[in-house]
Amino acid sequence: MLEKRIFELRKKRGILLMPHLVLGCPSFDENRRLIATMVGAGADIIEMQIPFSEPMADGPVIMKANDEALKNGTNTTQCLDFAKSVCAEHPDTIFVFMTYYNIPFTYGVLDFVKKTKAAGVGGLIIPDLPPEEASEYMSCCYSEGVDPIFIFTPTSKPERLKHLSQFSRGMIYCVGRKGVTGIKTQIDDKVSDLIKLYRSSTDLPLAFGFGIQEKSDVDRIANDVDIAVIGTKILTLHQEGGVEAVGTFLKNLRK
Repeated sequence: MLEKRIFELRKKRGILLMPHLVLGCPSFDENRRLIATMVGAGADIIEMQIPFSEPMADGPVIMKANDEALKNGTNTTQCLDFAKSVCAEHPDTIFVFMTYYNIPFTYGVLDFVKKTKAAGVGGLIIPDLPPEEASEYMSCCYSEGVDPIFIFTPTSKPERLKHLSQFSRGMIYCVGRKGVTGIKTQIDDKVSDLIKLYRSSTDLPLAFGFGIQEKSDVDRIANDVDIAVIGTKILTLHQEGGVEAVGTFLKNLRK
């Protein structure tokens, strides 16, 4: 279970960093270099996205990366094999998958979860799968020891948040604002109130994402959540400046 590991790391390191990448974009070799750089720069958790043709929660940058990965021929088996390799290379780093439900459903849910576990990936984030439609998925996750990570959103009422918390394991992915990924979130009093609502709804670690783009964003949430999720910013930096730019950015978040 990820929960214990996350809380232990949180005590040692302060707020944890969870950068995001899309597998197969621009290549698995580049993914490997990027992950090594991110780990070396202080990333605690790596969120690896298995590409899908209709990534409905994602903004244009991540959507384009999904499209590029699929045009490169990236498939689920390749992603699972890559994950097994990279998890072995970085045994002290937590890895999670993010994807959409069509991927495990088409692959075979139990087989997918078993291979996720065998790869060393500890959790699954599937934005388009609510618990009401996830009985098979949750059963497989619970039995195989892979954490199903559900999502808190600003439009969810308090009773809904508590309901979601009952089914989630490892952490809760907390969305900072309405809309898709990539647009900067203004970390203001409204967001602080939202985080307080999220915190009151669960005892699990909180991973806060959607629009974290600079050190001041991380500093503003450092005392209130456990994990800062950085997605679009990582992809943009990588496209513009390579792995070195990503490494420098993550190191600066730790200063």
